Amino acid sequence: MAANDELAQIDISTEEKDKLVAEVMRYALFKTHQTSGCPIKREELTQIITKNYRQRALPALVIKEAGDRLAATFGYEMRELQRTRGPSNRSGRTSSQQISNADAKSYVLVSKLDPEVYSKYVEDKERAHVSGFAFVVISIVHVAGGKITEEDLWHQLKRLGLNENDENHPVLGNNKQAIELLVQQRYLLKEKIAGPEGHFMSYELAERALDDSISSKLKEYISQVVSASAATAE
Repeated sequence: MAANDELAQIDISTEEKDKLVAEVMRYALFKTHQTSGCPIKREELTQIITKNYRQRALPALVIKEAGDRLAATFGYEMRELQRTRGPSNRSGRTSSQQISNADAKSYVLVSKLDPEVYSKYVEDKERAHVSGFAFVVISIVHVAGGKITEEDLWHQLKRLGLNENDENHPVLGNNKQAIELLVQQRYLLKEKIAGPEGHFMSYELAERALDDSISSKLKEYISQVVSASAATAE
């Protein structure tokens, strides 16, 4: 928590600070649920704080304390994401919008609870298919070397019964939108590449898919699949 001398320097009372911290926590929890875990821009949190206050040091203080309290109260880590680069074409040029996206900080809530506790008390079983789909797609891109063309990705998904043009899948709904959600959630990075026969789309693993907690599970899962395939072939 912020020390009293810090609050005095910023010229804000403990009560005012606690109210702002609670507002940021509520917003982070609500937005995460509302957007299926899409990142929350730091700008959004800052606007909550600066709506009635103009102290420059206040947003950093409140956001940090909100993160600490989310961890202590709900077992969530408010993890900061920051893109190291935006999508680029083969010439290496990036647009001004891409540069802006690369500089923008955002946060995601990541559960730090024991997996069994999370599964029993927190996980939404009705949305388990979404997590399963994400894991499969990320696995395909990982096996492809961390990057795959849109055509090749759908070729692999069709082998699993998922058609690119299916807008009424009984579980996923619109299959294309399910892929786009992974881009919005920052599991995948999507970019348009100029080739000799025209432009084509490509997907690359983004920050959240490269996180150790995800990549370690991927490697374990892929290792199990390879071992099972080898045993079947014998």
